[in-house]
Amino acid sequence: MALVRWEPARELRLLNSLFDNPTFPQSAARRWIPAIDLVETESDFVLRADLPGLSEEDVNIELEDNVLTVSGERKSEHEEHKNGYRRIERSSGSFRRTLTLPEGVDAESIKATFNRGVLEVQVPKPEQRKPHKVQISVGGGSEPQAIEGAEPAGAAA
Repeated sequence: MALVRWEPARELRLLNSLFDNPTFPQSAARRWIPAIDLVETESDFVLRADLPGLSEEDVNIELEDNVLTVSGERKSEHEEHKNGYRRIERSSGSFRRTLTLPEGVDAESIKATFNRGVLEVQVPKPEQRKPHKVQISVGGGSEPQAIEGAEPAGAAA
């Protein structure tokens, strides 16, 4: 077996030549996936998505079974030209991003804003469950009795 030296620059040139080829189907290679940040604050999970060129009517937000889904579509704005060559680098199409949230999130308390192409979704964290203390009753009585300490081993009752 011959060892071949890996040259990342050569592979990058091959990849660039593939995308620069006018016969290569651009729509198949450039599926649009918007960038999303998730920030955890003390009281909320905050999701921010860059959605340039979209309006709030183009975006759908759903919560089902603790899965938050942000979906939408950016439509292509190019026209077909018969004469000349034109290069389209801006991606378009539908997208769908999902995020699994912890149990107990209140769907009614989720808020979303859309400003200058940035979607922000605030999901309040669910309240932490506190442990429930159970009283132990001694004997067959219905009133619980406090047990202060154990009797020493071998002590007569």
